[in-house]
Amino acid sequence: MPVGYNGWENYETWNVALWLQNDEILYGLACQHHKFGELRVHLPDQTPDGVWYKDKRINRKEIDQLLMDLLD
Repeated sequence: MPVGYNGWENYETWNVALWLQNDEILYGLACQHHKFGELRVHLPDQTPDGVWYKDKRINRKEIDQLLMDLLD
């Protein structure tokens, strides 16, 4: 995994991963999906602190891996 921001490629990817793992409702949704594109349609427009879930800077492969890890 790249180490650009706290072990994630960038701030946007880190921020999305942080919220998906630490918010009870978002975590519950995340545990039901194995692809970020599938999950994203169930999410609000942005994280509670303002990162848009549709931001093109989000590394979808890293988030997909996180989702797969949550399913294990």
